[in-house]
Amino acid sequence: MKKILTLFAVVGLIAFTSCEGPEGPPGRDALMPEAFEISNVNLGRVADNEYNLKSTFKFEIGDNLFDDETVLIYRLTGIINPTTPVWQLLPRTIYFNDGNELDYDYDFSKIDFIITARGTYNLLNKPEYIQNQTFRVVIIPSDLAKTVNTNNFSEVMSAAKLNESQIQEIKI
Repeated sequence: MKKILTLFAVVGLIAFTSCEGPEGPPGRDALMPEAFEISNVNLGRVADNEYNLKSTFKFEIGDNLFDDETVLIYRLTGIINPTTPVWQLLPRTIYFNDGNELDYDYDFSKIDFIITARGTYNLLNKPEYIQNQTFRVVIIPSDLAKTVNTNNFSEVMSAAKLNESQIQEIKI
């Protein structure tokens, strides 16, 4: 009886260690957060009260987005001191004392994005809101966007484990 058990143990050991199934498909690379800055850009005219910037992710970062990535776009609204820029998350509405309004908005797909400035007035009357604009585009996994205060640019960068040196400078 002991010999039979020993025989089964040896055969089982050989069978389980020598069998190998087909190799599975390669795993997908982990989603890596990315950020890039588009600086000193003039938005293009669509109508007197609407200007925009269109671009593709392939042009900006070399590839399209994955299904489970999200995009956050921030506009530089001021500088407190040389090391402290003020970034506001889009969409954003600016209300002027004369009763006019200006909306910054964006939309994106896996392939491209559009940043739009749309006002209740002819935007050339206040060109500082459509000329020499600077935007930061942050691409993060959708799960991360659900857990962080996206209104706070610094918190997003920290949660994404990105620092200033990793922000790609894009010239358009």
